[in-house]
Amino acid sequence: VQLVESGGGLVQAGASLRLSCVGSGRAFSSYGMAWFRQTPGKEREFVAGINWDGSHTDYLDFVKGRFTISRDNAEKTMDLQMNNLNPEDAAVYYCAADLPAEAYYIEKTDSKYDYWGQGTQVTVSS
Repeated sequence: VQLVESGGGLVQAGASLRLSCVGSGRAFSSYGMAWFRQTPGKEREFVAGINWDGSHTDYLDFVKGRFTISRDNAEKTMDLQMNNLNPEDAAVYYCAADLPAEAYYIEKTDSKYDYWGQGTQVTVSS
């Protein structure tokens, strides 16, 4: 699976952004997907995850109620709707894919993911 993110940019605090991740290759629908983010000098952080059919999602506590993850297996896309952004959300955002051991399990450890996009920068001004 190859993954390509888009949708990052510079916004003011309180604004919204929608990130997209497009996958290529077979069996996209078999993969659990997630968004991670990273800022300089910090570990990559799990933001949101979604299982293969979209029936299960999980979020970092800090983004719950503001971010929504979704996927469209027919289009081989995964999106992250980010509302009410604040400066602490600024980071490079990466989409990732893995083949989970269980159909409804959402992996939060970045080292468990097999495939990664190149990242898209999100900058939030105060």
